Amino acid sequence: MAEDEVKAEMERLKAENESLRRQSSRGLRFKVSEKGALSVYGLGRFPVTLYKEQWARLLEVSDDIRAFLKDNDALLKSKAAD
Repeated sequence: MAEDEVKAEMERLKAENESLRRQSSRGLRFKVSEKGALSVYGLGRFPVTLYKEQWARLLEVSDDIRAFLKDNDALLKSKAAD
């Protein structure tokens, strides 16, 4: 490869990396899966995918989850920010 081609490829890769960084820093993203479930992206490496009934059940106990997190704060670990 010629030097100018290498430089152009480096610039392209830098732009692609920056674009990917911006996407990941946007927060949570939602998508309907192929099977009709709701997938939440941005919590970790893999999406969290549940059917609407499962999401509804989880949301119904959101206060219980918050209380559990508070009560067990000393036992629970936090993931370091990326």
